[in-house]
Order: sequence, then structure tokens, then C-alpha cells
Amino acid sequence: MTTLEQTPLPTGMPSYGTIPTSPSQQRIDLSKPRFDQSTYLGRVRHFVQVTSPLNLFVTSKGLEDAKSLISDYNSGKIPANTDSTRLWRAKEVCDSTLHPDTGNPIFLPFRMACFVPTNLLVAAGMLMPNPTVRSIMFWQWANQSVNVAFNYANANKTIEMDMKETAVAYMSAVTTSCFLAVGLNQMVPRMTSISPGLRTILGRLVPFTAVAAAGTVNVFLMRGKEISEGIDVYDSEGNSVGKSQKAGLSAITQVAISRILTNFPVLTIPPLVLSQWERTAWSQQYPKAVIPINLAVISLCLMTALPLAIAAFPQYANVDVKTLEERFWNLKDSKGEPIKSLTYNKGL
Repeated sequence: MTTLEQTPLPTGMPSYGTIPTSPSQQRIDLSKPRFDQSTYLGRVRHFVQVTSPLNLFVTSKGLEDAKSLISDYNSGKIPANTDSTRLWRAKEVCDSTLHPDTGNPIFLPFRMACFVPTNLLVAAGMLMPNPTVRSIMFWQWANQSVNVAFNYANANKTIEMDMKETAVAYMSAVTTSCFLAVGLNQMVPRMTSISPGLRTILGRLVPFTAVAAAGTVNVFLMRGKEISEGIDVYDSEGNSVGKSQKAGLSAITQVAISRILTNFPVLTIPPLVLSQWERTAWSQQYPKAVIPINLAVISLCLMTALPLAIAAFPQYANVDVKTLEERFWNLKDSKGEPIKSLTYNKGL
């Protein structure tokens, strides 16, 4: 009869119980995500865990315990039959907290696990009905400030921007978003050829248009050096073989698309829901319910859209060398075999 072992959880980490495993179990490769990243569903499952706000409650000691557990397991200090639930939970904590390029903790308000609570108030502010020019400019400024922080904190760190470049990107994104938002808000009421109901819906969709355009500008400006100077690309052994401008352009484009996909349901569904709510008798009977309903719908959209949008592309892209610069075409690995594909971190 096979002996089964259980190992206690490290202090500070949330308990998910222990599952006995057989000593003959092969070691888990903790250098890779738990779920298959070559499929969309696998990436969604991965990012649901990484972006979960529950990870924000892990203490500093919990993080250190998670790092130690993974290190001890990888070095063979603890047996292969260590509870897999504990190991994957430790990896989830590290993936949601530490930057993959630097290994350092990301500033808490700008971790992807904090995306929902950080953006909730901003999204609610941008979706307020009948906004004034002053309120439009304030909430667009707030949104782009948050975007700059998230883009900077989660960018590929093999190339860094200095403070001057960051300031230029920040000012450009804010100016673009405010110009678009104010201009579109003033344009919609002048559309007299359409029905008042349609004008109301279009007016509530203005924030998405402004945010999508400005957010794209924001990403490209904040991470422009990844195009001009390139980002590190790696072989299958994890060795950097140089910086690629084409990989940088691909990374930024994918992140910009993910940002648009995240914002689309958040800034379009709540206005449409409120439009339907205002047509019901309940809206007259419970006028104060509009705020909690709006916040609830925004929260649900944020929590659902974020992992679905980020999962549109793998975080670690594997690309054919022929799609990169010619200097990468004839590289060979440590065994003398031609390198056919390389990997890079696109950031989040």
C-alpha cells in the first residue's frame, strides 16, 4: 500500500486544503502556467486567477512563503509528492504580484489584480449622465492617469522610459482623451436628424470612443521605446538573443487591442442597461437605485471583461524568427541546432 503525505501550508497564504498525492508523481514544471496557454480557454483560466482581487489580500509574508515554496520545490528540497494545490496557489500569488521581467513586486494599486477596484470609481465617473465640460475633462484626466500607471507598471521591463518620455506620453494621452470627449459630447446634441432616444444612447457611448482612442495613444506613447529600441527575445533555453523592434511593435499592438476589448463592455453595457432601467416604472419609484445599479453593472463588466480581454493574446508570445529582423534568422542553440522560434513578454 502506498504511503501518502500531506504538507502544512506556509504561513500567510490562504488555505485551500491539502490533497494527498503519490510519491511516484512527477515534478510539476512551475516555470510554466498551470493551464495551456496555446488555447484561448487556457489563457482565460490563467488570467482569471492572476487578476483575481483576492490576491490583493496576500500579505508580504505570504508572498515570501510562496516564493520560498516554489524555490524549495524547484531545487528538490521538498518532495515531488508535495500537494499540487499548494504549489499552484503559490505560483498564482507570485504571478499576480511579481513583475515577470524584474521579479520585483508591482506597486499594489497598479497590479492587474487591482484593476477592477482601481478603475471602478473612474468608470462610474465617466458614465455619469449629463456631464459638464469640467467633469468630462476631470474624469478623462483621471482615467488616463490610471492608464499611464498601469501601462508603466505592467510593461515589458527589458527597456525602460525616463521621466521626460513618461511625462510626454502622459500629457499626450490626456490631451487626446479630453479633446475627443468634449468634442463628441458637443457634437451629439447637434444631431437633430435622429431621435432623442438615439441621441441619448450615442451620448452615453461617447466615453468609450474617447477612452478607446486615447487608450491606444497612451499605450503606444508610454511604450514607444519598445518599438524604437526593441524588446528582448529569448530562445527555448531562456537566453536573450537580442532586442527586436518588430517584437516590440507586436507586443504594443496586442496590449492596445486588449485595452480596447476591456473598455468596450465596461463603457457600453452600463449606459445601455441604465437606458432600459429609465423606461421602467421602478426607475420612478426608486430613483436613488440608479447609482448602486450602475456600480454593480460596471463591477460585473470589469471583472468579466478583464481576463477575457487580456487572454486574447498569450503573455509570452512564441514567434517564428522569419517574422522578426533578419539578424535573428540564422541563430543556433547550444546544441548547434537552428533556432526556428523565439519568445518575448508582451506585458499586460
